[in-house]
Amino acid sequence: MKDNLGHYYYPYPGNPKVRVYVQKNEAGICFRLWNRDQPDLWAEHGWVPYDAIIAAQKIYQGPFDAHAVYDLNLAKVLLTDH
Repeated sequence: MKDNLGHYYYPYPGNPKVRVYVQKNEAGICFRLWNRDQPDLWAEHGWVPYDAIIAAQKIYQGPFDAHAVYDLNLAKVLLTDH
């Protein structure tokens, strides 16, 4: 899907309030989270390269699964289908 902010998908299909935007730049494929209930999130957090997300996941000790939210394969499809 695409809107004025760019290409996006819903990481939690039952919750359309949360979107993950994707773009390709000099750092590779990058992700950016948007949440309707947290409007400052977009302004406070920029584009994050996939490699940085995976590196952070390796040191994070909580239940959050970056692979489930930041879907590299889906991002590639969105970016090639535009």
